[in-house]
Amino acid sequence: MLENIFTNTKNHMDKSIEALKRDFLTLRSGKVSVNILDNIKVDYYSTPTPLNQVGSVIAQDATTIVITPWEKSLLKEIERAIQEANIGVNPNSDGDTIKLFFPPMTQEQRKEIAKDAKAMGEKAKVAIRNIRQDSNNQIKKLEKDKSITEDESKKAQDMIQKYTDEYVKKIEDMAKNKEDEVMKV
Repeated sequence: MLENIFTNTKNHMDKSIEALKRDFLTLRSGKVSVNILDNIKVDYYSTPTPLNQVGSVIAQDATTIVITPWEKSLLKEIERAIQEANIGVNPNSDGDTIKLFFPPMTQEQRKEIAKDAKAMGEKAKVAIRNIRQDSNNQIKKLEKDKSITEDESKKAQDMIQKYTDEYVKKIEDMAKNKEDEVMKV
């Protein structure tokens, strides 16, 4: 019983770490990444569709992203979706492709993105603590139902706390690394 709780706790905490990694990919650092467009949805026949599913998205160089829609009729929709996403650039269309030219980041933009990275880290830590609380509640229920002893309950909760500390430390390290990466000119 307790092994299942430990396994589920670690699995959920691993998923929180993976979610944080995906969130970090949407942040811009020194070199532009196509992941900055991950959260943009295009109106594709009245269905919000991820941008990378309606065309090819490639980073041409450190400051330029090129989007080639699979259907020319989507050019205007893609342009509108990018403008509405407010990612700090205006789309430039030549009739076949859309190019996004990202200017070098200012110090102010870097600080803002670093702040976003820190906020994402805090959100992930809250998720980890919620997982800890759920696991501890399951353990306490087992104790209350007399399935485990008080000592076993205490040891199990200590183990959950150990996992929590380990994952919170990972998140803090990841957030610090991302902040350093963003602030590096």
